[in-house]
Amino acid sequence: MAEALLRFEGGDAFDVFSAGTNPAANVRPEAVAVLQEINIDISAQHSKSVSEFAGQRFDFVITVCDQAREDCPVFAGEVTRLHWPFEDPALVLDAGKERLYAFRKLRDKIHSRVIVFVAESARGYLW
Repeated sequence: MAEALLRFEGGDAFDVFSAGTNPAANVRPEAVAVLQEINIDISAQHSKSVSEFAGQRFDFVITVCDQAREDCPVFAGEVTRLHWPFEDPALVLDAGKERLYAFRKLRDKIHSRVIVFVAESARGYLW
């Protein structure tokens, strides 16, 4: 969700990649559904491992859960690491409305954080 929201808000200002330290086989259907609610289509996306990006350079590495912050590899060059701690909505046991609500709540939290990140980057605060 963070990748899609940063692409949406950042436009051409950012090259955005997303990967997990322990990626699921498929993008969660709840993530697809809640992003579709705000007209962002991620249905063609697939989960990727951080190992696919080994050796590449990035300006920023943003982790969105504590486990990813601990397990995320070191990337070459000068990189600004940011940590945005969010709870994993997939851990909600109810596979119905409660989990969908958790994904929707996470989408809104990430979206708010992305908007601030894009605005600060545009002003040069993060560069």
